Amino acid sequence: MKYLVRDKIFAIGDDYWIEDEQGRHAFLVDGKALRLRDTLELKDPDGHVLVTLRQKMFSLRDAMTIERDERPLAAVRRKRLSLLRNHYRVTLVDGTELDVSGRILDREFTVEYDGELLAHISRRWFHVRETYAVNVVREDADAALQIAVAVCVIRMAERERED
Repeated sequence: MKYLVRDKIFAIGDDYWIEDEQGRHAFLVDGKALRLRDTLELKDPDGHVLVTLRQKMFSLRDAMTIERDERPLAAVRRKRLSLLRNHYRVTLVDGTELDVSGRILDREFTVEYDGELLAHISRRWFHVRETYAVNVVREDADAALQIAVAVCVIRMAERERED
């Protein structure tokens, strides 16, 4: 299933719908204003919070956390940097690790578990400017988590570029 995500919409205080391939509202992104740290909520169409994304404060390395039901679900950290590809590691609370690699700032990257593709993020599927897709490849993959991972690594890569 592909989800349409517009860039530059994840500003604090902004709300935005992520659509599925048929143009239906799939997730609402709720940017929480007036918080001490960067916070976004990903909600279902009925307004229920599925995951919360937070910038990790006081971390030696840039990191973000993904929470479900107000409990930690995953931590996202930069793994290593090469000349052409960015690498991030997503560590779930159960110890499972997801590998995120590719050209993050170009919106061309993948999310894998143990070498198996879970999601592919790409701008190539859309001709609309400032838009990319999150293609959740496996049916049993958590779509909200895959979108949250994509948003986290993009935000982190953009902050690194600014520093």
